[in-house]
Amino acid sequence: MHTAHTATGERSIGAILVDSGKLTIDQAERILRTQKDEKLRFGDAAVKLGLLRPEDIQFALARQYDYPYLIKGGGEIADELIAAYQPFSPQVEALRALRSQLMLRWFTGEAGRKSLAVASPGRGEGRSWLVANLAVVFSQLGERTLVIDADLRNPRQHALFKLENRSGLSHILSNRGEVNAVQRIGSFRDLSVLPAGPIPPNPQELLGRSLFARFLEEVGHEFDVVIIDTPAAAECADAHGVAVNSGGALLLARKHETSFTDLAALSDDLRGVGVRVVGSVLTEF
Repeated sequence: MHTAHTATGERSIGAILVDSGKLTIDQAERILRTQKDEKLRFGDAAVKLGLLRPEDIQFALARQYDYPYLIKGGGEIADELIAAYQPFSPQVEALRALRSQLMLRWFTGEAGRKSLAVASPGRGEGRSWLVANLAVVFSQLGERTLVIDADLRNPRQHALFKLENRSGLSHILSNRGEVNAVQRIGSFRDLSVLPAGPIPPNPQELLGRSLFARFLEEVGHEFDVVIIDTPAAAECADAHGVAVNSGGALLLARKHETSFTDLAALSDDLRGVGVRVVGSVLTEF
C-alpha cells in the first residue's frame, strides 16, 4: 500500500501512527518485521496483520504530507464537519471545487476581498455547516482562515468546533471584548474561529455598526480568508448588514426547501445595497 517513509515526510508513517495512539511500539515493531520478512510496504503489512485499517494509513499519509484531517470518533470537533473527517469523500471534493471557484472569483488577494458572508433566506438551510466545512478546506490549502459567527440570534459555530462561547463577536461589537476572543483550532494549523458570544438584545444594531467594518479590516491583515456565518435573511436584516460590511456574499439554497423567489429577492436586495453576490450553492442533506 505505502512505504514507511516518503521523500517529503520527516517522520515515518509508523512514527505518526504511534504518536497519534493508533499503534503501540510493540505493534509497530511487529509490522516492521512482517514488512521486512515478506517484502511488503508498511501499510500492506499493517493491514494484513489486522493492526490498522486503510483509512489509518490515509490519515498518516495526510499528516506526512502536511494535509491535516481527523479520525472520526475522536470528539475534537462535531461529526458534521465532513471536511475534517472524510476528506476524500465526493461531498468534500465538491467543497474543494467550490473553494477553487471562490479563490478565482473572490479571495484573490486584492484589498477588500478577504471577508465573505454566507447567506440564505431561511433556517435549516445549512449555512453554518457550509461555513465550517469551507473553512476547513481553505485551511487545508494553507490559507490562514477565520470563521466568524455573526449569527447573534442562533449561533452554531462554537458547537460545531466544540468551543466555549463566553466571549465572542457580540463582546467585540459592544466594546466589551478583545480580538483575543478568536480561538485557534489546534488540529488545523491555519484555522481559527470567533464565536458569536453571548446573545445580545440588539444584534441588528451591533452588526450594522462601523466598528464591525473596522474589525473585519483589522482581521484581514492577519487572515487570508474570513468566512462569516449569518442568521436567516428572511427573518431579520442582520445578514444584509454583515454582507455590506464584508463586501461580498455567497448565497445558499437547500434542495426542495429554499424558495427560488426568496433566494432571488435576497440576491436583488444585496446587490441593491452594493454587495457583490459571488455565487450561489445548492445543498442537499
